Amino acid sequence: MDISPARISVPTEAKKGDIIAIKTLFRHPMETGYRVDRYGKPIPRRIVKRFSVTYAGDVVFAMDFTQGVAANPFIAFHAVAVETGEIVFVWEDDQGKIVTERRTLTVAR
Repeated sequence: MDISPARISVPTEAKKGDIIAIKTLFRHPMETGYRVDRYGKPIPRRIVKRFSVTYAGDVVFAMDFTQGVAANPFIAFHAVAVETGEIVFVWEDDQGKIVTERRTLTVAR
């Protein structure tokens, strides 16, 4: 199973200095490597190992995952609207697959 496109909630517009809520939910099995299939064979580990978000070129949020994170992780955080720019979301799993999503935030002065 590949990383699916994420559901992302981010405002399209904000005033300079506003605190904005950013939420994302992405589909991924987050397989721990500890389970076995119905034949008793180990199911290989497959997790998203890194998630990062940049806004106007600066990292505003990043986290490393472990096998203790449930499938289909939901992440929410806040950022300050400082300038009009692109918000870039990047997920990387331990098999080297990378998914990137982009949103634009327009900041009024």
